[in-house]
Amino acid sequence: MAASVAAVAGRLRRAIRRSSSWQGPSPRPLSAEPPPAQGSAVRDTFLSFFRDRHGHRLVPSASVRPRGDPSLLFVNAGMNQFKPIFLGTVDPRSEMAGFRRVANSQKCVRAGGRHNDLEDVGRDLSHHTFFEMLGNWAFRGEYFKEEACSMAWELLTEVYGIPKDRLWVSYFGGDPKAGLDPDLESRDIWLSLGVPTSRVLSFGPQENFWEMGDTGPCGPCTEIHYDLAGGVGAPQLVELWNLVFMQHNREADGSLQPLPHRHVDTGMGLERLVAVLQGKRSTYDTDLFSPLLSAIHQGCGAPPYSGRVGEADEGRIDTAYRVVADHMRTISVCIADGVSPGMSGAPLVLRRILRRAVRFSSEVLRAPPGFLGSLVPVVVETLGAAYPELQENSAQIASLVSEDEAAFLASLQRGRRIINRTLKHLGPSDLFPAEVAWSLSLSGNLGLPLDLVELMLEEKGVQLDSAGLERLAQEEAQHRAQQAEPAQEQRLHLDVHALGELQRQGVPPTDDSPKYRYTLQPGGGYEFDPCEAQVLQLYTENGTAVASVGAGQRCGLLLDRTNFYAEQGGQASDKGYLVRAGQPDVLFPVPRAHICGGFILHEVVAPACLQVGDQVQLHVDEAWRLGCMEKHTATHLLNWALRQTLGPGTEPRGSHLNPERLRFDLATQTALTPEQLRRVEGAVQEAVGRDEAVYMEEVPLALTAHIPGLRSLDEAYPDPVRVVSVGVPVAQALEPASQAALHTSMELCCGTHLLRTGAVRDLVIIGERQLAKGTTRLLAVTGEQAQQARDVGQALAHEVEAASERLSRGTCDLTEAQRLSKDTGQLTEAVDTAVMPQWQRRELQTTLKALQRRANTAVRKLEMGQAAEKSRELLKRHTKGRLIVDTVSAESLSVLVKVVRQLCAQAPGTSVLLLSPQGSGSVLCACQVAQGTTPAFTAAAWALAVCNHMGGKSWGSRLVAQGTGSTADLEAALSTARAYALSQIH
Repeated sequence: MAASVAAVAGRLRRAIRRSSSWQGPSPRPLSAEPPPAQGSAVRDTFLSFFRDRHGHRLVPSASVRPRGDPSLLFVNAGMNQFKPIFLGTVDPRSEMAGFRRVANSQKCVRAGGRHNDLEDVGRDLSHHTFFEMLGNWAFRGEYFKEEACSMAWELLTEVYGIPKDRLWVSYFGGDPKAGLDPDLESRDIWLSLGVPTSRVLSFGPQENFWEMGDTGPCGPCTEIHYDLAGGVGAPQLVELWNLVFMQHNREADGSLQPLPHRHVDTGMGLERLVAVLQGKRSTYDTDLFSPLLSAIHQGCGAPPYSGRVGEADEGRIDTAYRVVADHMRTISVCIADGVSPGMSGAPLVLRRILRRAVRFSSEVLRAPPGFLGSLVPVVVETLGAAYPELQENSAQIASLVSEDEAAFLASLQRGRRIINRTLKHLGPSDLFPAEVAWSLSLSGNLGLPLDLVELMLEEKGVQLDSAGLERLAQEEAQHRAQQAEPAQEQRLHLDVHALGELQRQGVPPTDDSPKYRYTLQPGGGYEFDPCEAQVLQLYTENGTAVASVGAGQRCGLLLDRTNFYAEQGGQASDKGYLVRAGQPDVLFPVPRAHICGGFILHEVVAPACLQVGDQVQLHVDEAWRLGCMEKHTATHLLNWALRQTLGPGTEPRGSHLNPERLRFDLATQTALTPEQLRRVEGAVQEAVGRDEAVYMEEVPLALTAHIPGLRSLDEAYPDPVRVVSVGVPVAQALEPASQAALHTSMELCCGTHLLRTGAVRDLVIIGERQLAKGTTRLLAVTGEQAQQARDVGQALAHEVEAASERLSRGTCDLTEAQRLSKDTGQLTEAVDTAVMPQWQRRELQTTLKALQRRANTAVRKLEMGQAAEKSRELLKRHTKGRLIVDTVSAESLSVLVKVVRQLCAQAPGTSVLLLSPQGSGSVLCACQVAQGTTPAFTAAAWALAVCNHMGGKSWGSRLVAQGTGSTADLEAALSTARAYALSQIH
């Protein structure tokens, strides 16, 4: 028996490592039980089980757009939103800090980054870029292995009714190299639940040790697998549920240390669970996908979906069905969560996904234009009840999809032509040129994702030059690095162990309420009180806690209280200095402060010794702080003005501010018009002009849900939360019948603000650009900078008006017309780059475009008139022959070429070359050969011969060419021109 089990275990290890796909017919039904109602019922059953039977709190799915986690392109696991708890950095005042046992269904996207299933979607019956992760969590030791395993077994076998003999489990078998013992506790738990020894298998760290990343919380995991074979032949296992027991932390040096608190993190894919419960061999055969597959069939007229893969999938029809169905779910969910197709990061990945869907739908399924947009309502119908943001944004999603589909189809067709043309010139074993693929790609001109280019080549049996492509990618990366700003200095931080030790010692979070203690003086200035504090802990640059630091050391400083604002909520950190008690002349610079799990860490460069227990006095840089306050209040007013101008549905997408300027991202369908930009600025100016009071008050978070019109971002807020209201006391806004928040700026905000709006003085939007489809970034300045921007705008407006008047007067002088055209071009460049109101820039750019056209037209007319006159003079001197070689005065190459063209037009059959000496000593050259001359006689070769003689250069075509040179002997140059022409004509 032991040998038999060992053999089976070996086969299972190989099968699991291959991530078995669900292919081929099933030997027997997957379950003897009748399938449950629908996939939505499976989801609801999971949530209600943990809520009703085991006291879990149900939390909503986080957005697939990661919040405050630059390591992720998309949320790709249920645990992502709980990272602050695992890392020990959760704000103790936040709602999340109170989580103990929770459950949810999390929207996940695995495309791009470390976890990327994009390339595999469509090729098999199981991969997806979007999926739903069912999960339950226990934080800080609320429960651990025994309870987690028991709950999972109870749900699968008793509630869902999966036969116990179809379930296998695996556990961590240890890792001697890492010094980790086998997880025998998990093994024994499964055995106690009745799982036979033969179906409890051990695996190594590759399969059963889960890690968040290269560093961070990690631990052994135990997995529950389902046997597709059902006892007929060798087991065919697919993973159903992964239960992770976080009890270690992977340090930067690769070592493992125990976590201060243990956590349970479980995840089970809804799609795979539904397939098991509905007796399907593929997730695509479940009711989560069947409405979409049916809609695809009805909309494009392709043969019905039949679930074929590989060579059996003739024409890749079923592959295309799976790609389009999966990708439309991903696209719809992402856009609903504020991620639109764009040119970098997650928006770029989403753009690739959308374009991949366009390619398969149009080229394989032969779907009509606009087809993908018609699938959005089907996605909303299947997922909208669980994720209402899909219902709220259905029209916007369909619009964005249809626009991008239409834009990409033309590029796709052109790319296909380029590929086919290139293939005609390749030998049977030649690699497809990397340069061509790069030019087709998102980094090049057409915007075809490189993986899509590779797929198109793969279908034709052609291999891409991957080495050349890698070289081009490296060159592109180097170019971008040269253009990028220097990286910020590495910041100090408190790791999970430092935070755990502080919590173990009972150190309370830093009291940063003094940051709000400032007053407005009668003269309009602000007074910021210094803050007395005690040094609680010092940290070296590598995060080691020390009792003291010496002169010249850069260190982290933890105090019991502070008046420094730590960077959060889009507002830059305060800077300033501190002094030790009794040493007021020794300043310790504090360049920044940031928050770590409720503790404020001050970065300090110590000019002298500093010790734990020292009493210090903190002083913020008042000008810097006031600049941040001014910009933050202005940001709130801008947000309000945008909603007033564009409508209440206008949603912010984030902001960042420092004393220099502010940026504000908002969701928009189209670019703002100059008139809308002007009206937004006007609304802010009115609020500033009223010099209204700014009220700030902390209130219970639950009360804010009843304030109509209250603005908030997709962030975690502490409880109680700070409400910032312009012109209306917060208490008044909280009254049951109050509509105040609908008519003024009122937001949840932890930032520092002015106490009256008048100090903003002015706001000017100086920049606007599309970050991605559906997202616009505005840049703005306030105060004196805003006034300067308006002054620059006015000055440039006067210059444009003067240029228009000059052009309207007209001129008969070519030099003056050319000067006006040049001045208009320089004025356009000045308007393009100036710090000025964006609405005014857009208006002036439109005016200047028209002026430039008029100026260029005037120049052309004068040049044509001058050329006509000169050509008449030359024709009088050259009445016979088929060749004209001469000199003529001309102010530019443009005029000289026009003279040559007019001569040839008036004397058909004549070849012409003219030289024009300039005051600078250079000589201009232009020529044209007559129609019908011998093929060997070309204008390009003629100009080259003459310009080489003059030591210059030339360019042109067979019929017309031009060039420049320099010579003191014009007659010799003319002789060269005549001799060359005569040698070609005869």
